[in-house]
Amino acid sequence: MRRHEDDRHVSFIATDRELARRSYYAATAQRTQDFAALQGSVECDVAVVGAGLAGLSAAIELADRGRRVALLEAEQVGWAASGRNGGQAIAGLACDQAAVESLVSLDEAKRIWAMTLEALDIIRERRERFAIDCDWQPGYLAAAVTAKKGRELQQWQETMARVYGFETEWIAPGELPRWLASPRFHSALHDPRGGHLHPLKYCLGLADAASRLGVQIHERSPVIELDTAAAKPRLRTARGEVRAEQVLLAGNVYVQGIAPALGARIMPVGTYMVASEALDPALARSLIPSRAAVSDTNFVLDYFRFAPDHRLLFGGLISYSTATPRHLERSMQRRMAATFPPLQNTAVEFAWGGFVDISMNRAPDFGRLSAVTADGRRPGLANVYYVQGFSGHGLALTGLAGRVVAEAMAGDAGRFDTFARIRHRAFPGGRLLRTPALVAGMAYYRLRDLL
Repeated sequence: MRRHEDDRHVSFIATDRELARRSYYAATAQRTQDFAALQGSVECDVAVVGAGLAGLSAAIELADRGRRVALLEAEQVGWAASGRNGGQAIAGLACDQAAVESLVSLDEAKRIWAMTLEALDIIRERRERFAIDCDWQPGYLAAAVTAKKGRELQQWQETMARVYGFETEWIAPGELPRWLASPRFHSALHDPRGGHLHPLKYCLGLADAASRLGVQIHERSPVIELDTAAAKPRLRTARGEVRAEQVLLAGNVYVQGIAPALGARIMPVGTYMVASEALDPALARSLIPSRAAVSDTNFVLDYFRFAPDHRLLFGGLISYSTATPRHLERSMQRRMAATFPPLQNTAVEFAWGGFVDISMNRAPDFGRLSAVTADGRRPGLANVYYVQGFSGHGLALTGLAGRVVAEAMAGDAGRFDTFARIRHRAFPGGRLLRTPALVAGMAYYRLRDLL
């Protein structure tokens, strides 16, 4: 994907590479394939930009439909958020379901919710079909830090059961230690359909599956130009080009250089994790007896889970300025110890992060790219699709995105257009001021969580 020429984008890429360097996932996942960079000209049915979870999912779905697919990745498979995230597979969108109801009709909101449950099923189906060993562990806990937030969580549970038929298990304060032994939390909800996994192992498994289905994957092949003037769009890299009947842009914050119209609607937000030293297995089991993935219900949240080697994987710090927080390991270790006091002197052995793509309303942004023609009209380019704006909730949702965009490319756009009808606005402030505006806005929400 094309790098911007301005200093800010160069700094962003340099920061991202440094954040990837100390990833626990990269240290514990084996790359068995090295996909060659694009050389020369390629003709195909569909060209996909971005070899993360969304692009790989779409490639698999398209290959299953007999389409010839070429997939271009600027770095390596799973290099960005797809291979560095919290590993939590959760139903729903990043925004609350009440917010979804304000964006679309209730019937469409119900349809979207049902599709997010299907997204969890897709993970199970692909793990089984392609024999992907990615450390899957079922169970997800949404945990409230105060009695007030506990009441709000219980109200949410009742509404979701009544309106959406979504059943979860309420965990009262007296029962919580059997699930989660932390003094920080008041109560929780348990969803057995959710869970957690090793995201990079899963991503690499999808890449292997796509390759075996005939998808041409090209790593280290950043796209420097998307030409939509001809009937067949053309994607140009430093050493080759791809001509395709249809194109999917699935690179999130990394495709802004080749599709500037999309850049104003998403922002790169830094999110960070640490992995502790390996704990005594009995201690690990005592801290999270349920073995579930956990996140709190704050707007600026903490999330954590245990890996199979009994390391606590803990995420929580967020940067809306793209600058890495100072003293990252020390800050995260304090948050980890505040959650689990027995870990007061536990060492942090890995600290990493990456950038997720958030939208203004935290709903995913799916659609077709528009372009100005010679006569000034702005038609929708039916053959150039995009999926972005997963807003930190994409581990499961990206799989669904790949499925519904493949359906749309094959002529059945009903489910894709349910998402495409969600209205999205550009971040305020323009290019120079939108980052400071977002930093100020998030400081307000952080203060509200503390109060």
